[in-house]
Amino acid sequence: MHLTRATLRPDLAILTMSGFLDARPRVGYFYSGKTANQLMGEHIRNLHVKDYKSVPVVVTEATSVYDAICTMFLEDVGTIFVIKKEGYLIGVVSRKDLLQTAMGKQDLSSIPVGVVMSRMPNLITCTPEDTLHYAAQQMMRHQVDSLPVVRPFQGDDRHLEVIGRISKTTLAKAFVELGQHISV
Repeated sequence: MHLTRATLRPDLAILTMSGFLDARPRVGYFYSGKTANQLMGEHIRNLHVKDYKSVPVVVTEATSVYDAICTMFLEDVGTIFVIKKEGYLIGVVSRKDLLQTAMGKQDLSSIPVGVVMSRMPNLITCTPEDTLHYAAQQMMRHQVDSLPVVRPFQGDDRHLEVIGRISKTTLAKAFVELGQHISV
């Protein structure tokens, strides 16, 4: 090809950074053996929840079902996290929970969400250090629309503080973002 090393070096560096090539001193460049799909899978498994989490929507357990429905509508979310007045997570209320309650002929303003929510320890959560891949697996396995992102509550391992949320929409945004960085 009659090309100099200086001419090829930028291209080889790009192929090395993308994972298609490996480089070793005194050996040179060589094919890593990984396909584009394998490299994309590795990249996806290295995306962390902390980089994609959004602001959680929370209410206290005393909040009425009516107010929870209004909050869900105004915040445009499908899941609301329920906390104690002290601030730690005690439950989750979903659209399905609220719809099921609204189907009865009851005064929604008189029913607290604490009665209709799913309670701890039956909640599926994730931490900021978890990967988006893990969060997506949890959502699929447990058939939920979102997960609370939690950390220990003020140093107390028995309780969890909600610091964010990961939803199916979050995962879709991350997927679209990945697609924008791929050039064909």
